[in-house]
Amino acid sequence: MKPGVDGNTSQVPGSEVRAETPARPTRSHWLQYWAASAALKALGWLPHKLARAVCAVLAALSYRFWPRLRRVGLCNLRLAFPEWSESQRRRVVYGLFQSFGRMLADFAHFPNWNRENIESLIIYDGFENYARAQSLGRGVLFLTAHFGNWELGSFAHGVYGYPCQFIVRPLDNPLIDRLINRYRCQSGGKAIDKGDFARGVLRAFSQGQAVGVLTDQNMLPSEGVFVNFFGRLACTTTGPARVARKTGVPIVLGLVIWDAKLKKYRLRFEAVEWIKREDPEEEILANTANFTRLIEEYARRYPDQWLWVHRRWKTRPPGEPPIYPS
Repeated sequence: MKPGVDGNTSQVPGSEVRAETPARPTRSHWLQYWAASAALKALGWLPHKLARAVCAVLAALSYRFWPRLRRVGLCNLRLAFPEWSESQRRRVVYGLFQSFGRMLADFAHFPNWNRENIESLIIYDGFENYARAQSLGRGVLFLTAHFGNWELGSFAHGVYGYPCQFIVRPLDNPLIDRLINRYRCQSGGKAIDKGDFARGVLRAFSQGQAVGVLTDQNMLPSEGVFVNFFGRLACTTTGPARVARKTGVPIVLGLVIWDAKLKKYRLRFEAVEWIKREDPEEEILANTANFTRLIEEYARRYPDQWLWVHRRWKTRPPGEPPIYPS
């Protein structure tokens, strides 16, 4: 739970309520940290192509031996694409796992990317939309989603000379949380704890900076509103819409898309128009629905790049039965 821009609890990306992180790391935390740190250093030491090959094998094994995620992905695809065959859905889920593997290899190499070599990994697409928003000098709301290599978006933007801040949910292991954030912030970006969403975002906008916000996770009923996503109501954060309405900052959608033809990513920016309504809450709802619609359009266009293994429709409207097996 976190303060909203209007002083109420909540509407920011996150998922379900979790236990508070222990103040002091436990032995288990240290073991997990050493394993994660060693894995990232080993992958970062390998040549990038070899690291990707290793992670492709790990991804294939994960697909085979992580049945819970596989089942969630297939369930979601049945909801979103009922006309597809089961083999089509399995291909998409397998492609998503391969995307995870590619993302891991690229993340491990974050310390190795710089302005001289970043274009071999990712290029801009529609940068003029971001530049136009930034030129207004009021900050930029950088809407994004768990799409393609979402960790790469703010990082690469910083390498190109446009560091931004981004909202994160602290991991349960504080040591791994700090490790991951060190990698994320290598290019000058700054992580804002979701618990400091309102203050952090408003502070960044007052300095004319951009803030990246993930907008595509399931929320608790007290934290969001229900909007259409693939023909079903999905409980969705209103945080981005509320902060945009309060500040009047320009909004861009920024997604990192894997381009199989180019063999590299495209950081795609699109301007997002603000929908006005007389009633403030109707305005929040309309824009939250619009943000979600834009993400759905890209998920339909690139189905193996969105996070189907997340239980996006877990929270149901009152009276509706659960979608996922307990």
